[in-house]
Amino acid sequence: MFTYEEIEITWLGHDGFRIKKDKVIYIDPYQLSGSPAKADVVLITHDHFDHLSEVDVKKIIGPETVVVAPPACIGQLKGLAVKEVRSLQAGGKTRVDNIEVEAIPAYNVNKFRSPGNPFHPKGSGVGFIVTIGGKRIYHAGDSDHIPEMAKAKGVDVALLPVSGTYVMTAQEAVEAAKTIQPSVAIPMHFGAIVGSPADAEAFRKAAPCRVEILKKES
Repeated sequence: MFTYEEIEITWLGHDGFRIKKDKVIYIDPYQLSGSPAKADVVLITHDHFDHLSEVDVKKIIGPETVVVAPPACIGQLKGLAVKEVRSLQAGGKTRVDNIEVEAIPAYNVNKFRSPGNPFHPKGSGVGFIVTIGGKRIYHAGDSDHIPEMAKAKGVDVALLPVSGTYVMTAQEAVEAAKTIQPSVAIPMHFGAIVGSPADAEAFRKAAPCRVEILKKES
């Protein structure tokens, strides 16, 4: 766990995080272990199985939980026993009590299944800027380094994928960090499915900001 200005940030593996300050926020929970804390807010970046994992979402929701996701995810989430499921597309904002959530684009520009067919097409997924306790935390989602990341410039903490293949490589994440200029960057999207700790370390060595490499919560 990493604490930033009284905000607890826990890496759950892959792209999954738990953020806690009074409220408990999960982003892309996947392969959760043990008995995880219940969520006040769950954010889902896109509809791939390792980001929208219904099995894992059901482990953390309760009757007061609010789930926020882009339109492509809503069909899979509608039946959940939660307070509300909200659709939020890129460019939109929403508020849950004292938590503000802004969705910004997340997509590939040079990672393709086949020519002209990106793994993450523009418009299908999002990243999130979460404002809690007066601090801004940016989760990039599954994305390459894209111009829209300028909207996250100056955030306190940036959670950035580093593994390549489906998302930014470590060096591309370095360039993204130059655009975003966070106080702290935390690498993600390694150690499960694709990527290794070496990718996180390569990012740390070249990044223009402080980098915290977190250990996965066991």
